[in-house]
Amino acid sequence: MDLFDKISADIKAAMLSRDKVRLETLRGIKKEFIEAKTAKGGDGSLSDEAALKILAKMVKQRRETAQIYDEQNRIDLRDNELAEAAVIEEYLPKQLTDEELTEELKKIIAQVGATSPKEMGKVMGVASKALSGRADGKAISAKVKELLNN
Repeated sequence: MDLFDKISADIKAAMLSRDKVRLETLRGIKKEFIEAKTAKGGDGSLSDEAALKILAKMVKQRRETAQIYDEQNRIDLRDNELAEAAVIEEYLPKQLTDEELTEELKKIIAQVGATSPKEMGKVMGVASKALSGRADGKAISAKVKELLNN
């Protein structure tokens, strides 16, 4: 069962359990998936890889919005955004811990042969693809910078 079908099945389950936040979030995910499937130049299908990128983007948006609401003391809206982010994260692969990220990046740096911060672009190109969906781009960038400066 691909991710699109799983989301559709989970929408039905959320309807039956009357879980409003989960239902709204899953419907939003399905809407994004359908838009990606029917996008101009698309072939009418959606790979799981593309779906994971969409989910990662949605989580990032929710977290950024929650942070803005937090700064504006809108706790009710912040909590809703964080609840939606938690639902979306259930469909993403397990995120790498800081230690796991460091180990993966050390392997990538060795593979690429980078030795100075000037070669950060080479490392980021490989790391972004290899760790897609398993780590945030900002976290990858910060860790690569840290490792290359040592």
